Amino acid sequence: MNTPQPDNERTFIISVLTENKSGLLNAITIIFTRRKINIESINVSESEVAGVSRYTIVVKLTREKAEKLVKQIRKLIEVLGAFLYEEEDTHYQELALYKVPLEPFLNDSQNTIENLIRQHFARILMVEREYIIIEKTGRKSETQQLFEELKAFGVSEFVRSARISISKSKRRTERFLEELEELSARTSKKVEYQD
Repeated sequence: MNTPQPDNERTFIISVLTENKSGLLNAITIIFTRRKINIESINVSESEVAGVSRYTIVVKLTREKAEKLVKQIRKLIEVLGAFLYEEEDTHYQELALYKVPLEPFLNDSQNTIENLIRQHFARILMVEREYIIIEKTGRKSETQQLFEELKAFGVSEFVRSARISISKSKRRTERFLEELEELSARTSKKVEYQD
């Protein structure tokens, strides 16, 4: 007899399209706060459509909780669409910056730091009098690995951005919004006719 397997927590990406209005970030994060759900990372940026913002939110939840969360987000008036993705359904990256003292770099006769930077497909972003800034784009595990290896040279600052993500689906944002407008127009006509 097969017993149902419990729905384990895993990483989900929630992509939200909204009108570009102030106060919306707060309205969205309140949905998470009320449910005591931790946001692993959140990024808000312009989308390919003028006046429309894209939120990329990373959470660790069961599928059932993630689906309920997306339904709640869709109820916000300014939200045009909210989509739930598993990690493998998206292309994603993060950006990390590392501030390393310049002295170990100058005294590195065997080019250890330079080789390390190359091995990790990172680059030197800036060289100042007392430090260098290294930039690395990749998955969280990759940016973390470089951080661990640079610790030996005295990383004085480290910062990682929120995840940015693009879905693998063929849905085009512009077409989705057009369909939404058409649906809204049909619905409002029905309401007018019923009045």
